[in-house]
Amino acid sequence: MDYSQFLNMKEELSLMVVIAIVLLYDIIAGDKRKQTMTPVVIALMVFHTAFTLVPSQAYSIFGGMYTHTPMMSIVKAILNLGVIIVFLQADIWLRREDTKIRAGEFYELILCTLLGMYMMIGAGHFLMFYIGLETASIPMAALVAFDKYRHHSAEAGAKYILTAMFSSALLIFGLSLVYGSCGSLYFDDVTYTVFSGGPMAICALVLFISGMGFKLSLVPFHLWTADVYQGAPTNVTSYLSVISKGAAAFAFMTILVKAFPELVDQWQTALYILIVLSITIANLFAIRQQDLKRFMAFSSISQAGYIMLGVIGGNALGMTSLVYYVLVYIVANLAIFGVINIVEQRSGKLEFSDYNGFYQTNPKLTFIITLALFSLGGIPPFAGFFSKFFIFASAVEQGYVWLVFIALLNTIIALYYYLRLVKAMYILPNETPIATFRSDACTRVSLAICLIGIIGFGLVSAIYDCINAYSYGL
Repeated sequence: MDYSQFLNMKEELSLMVVIAIVLLYDIIAGDKRKQTMTPVVIALMVFHTAFTLVPSQAYSIFGGMYTHTPMMSIVKAILNLGVIIVFLQADIWLRREDTKIRAGEFYELILCTLLGMYMMIGAGHFLMFYIGLETASIPMAALVAFDKYRHHSAEAGAKYILTAMFSSALLIFGLSLVYGSCGSLYFDDVTYTVFSGGPMAICALVLFISGMGFKLSLVPFHLWTADVYQGAPTNVTSYLSVISKGAAAFAFMTILVKAFPELVDQWQTALYILIVLSITIANLFAIRQQDLKRFMAFSSISQAGYIMLGVIGGNALGMTSLVYYVLVYIVANLAIFGVINIVEQRSGKLEFSDYNGFYQTNPKLTFIITLALFSLGGIPPFAGFFSKFFIFASAVEQGYVWLVFIALLNTIIALYYYLRLVKAMYILPNETPIATFRSDACTRVSLAICLIGIIGFGLVSAIYDCINAYSYGL
């Protein structure tokens, strides 16, 4: 084997260099690390993201086990952006005197999960994909249980690792059936092998979709989500809700299109059912929630259903729409979690009723979370409206008109429960409202990035649509 091929994995090698530098700095910095760790990690991630965006041609190495396309670089850069925002928002939590954890360990675990997601995205072989999936999942279990001095965090970690274990068992059993049917685990070999609708092939596909359904929190594989989101530290919850979901969705679509084209009718039917269940059930349960982290858990399940609308088409427009949707979802969701996190750190409050009258004491934070909720709800002219428009268009192009109609009806339900929080902040009275406070510098920077994304991506999309309409004479 030509080991020089490893040099082609530039994003992975760059991230491994970042991990090594963070680890060494955590060891040698001594008492200064709590004050200087965040700026160092952020600077490294900014340079790494810039390096990731350097244009390169499509290629495959190790006989097709690892593949690279320009779209993969864009997806990795989007994940990097989300990680940078999470790191900025976590700074206030990691600096607290009563936080008996090392900041370096938090950053290193996050970066290790990100490396696993890189491997998932670039995989051209089921074994490579599975290694990446486990590399992302195992450190994530440690992150969920990271605040080990809180009972709920340890309990959430146990639930997550048990669920991940069962979902991985289903997934790898499905992959064993793929190997039994085709004699290979390369995506291209599976595609060109006679892999039509035999019983073993159908069973392999069902097990694979079930395993990925757990990772994406799709109904009916979602039951772990609310408990884990509630028990995990808020910054870990925000990372789990957007970054890992975006990477898994991209890898899921890539594998379905590359490895299972002969079973397209079967997996599109399965996704049709999962999308309807995920969007509808998650929206109905979100209405009942009083804890904000559980509320955001069911919101993320619903958003996963919308993301799958890009997957079900299996075309270029669906892939582009999925990537754009994930980008918009990251900035909007992390804006909400940024506000939830800073309020939790300042006051310890996480209930819906705690946010009654929030506008009276913290109008700027209220404004930011309102715009983020409008974006998630799909209200124009914010970016969420255009992300939903593009992903609906990709599904309609493939003939899924009724599925899009059901998704549109569910958008109304989603808008109702998002506006519940807006109503609480602006209209409902509170005898003991959350006190006025000033956010720390890192949180302000992260929220500014999210706000620019929510508004900026919407304006760019609107301008793009206008140019297209003008060019077609509409």
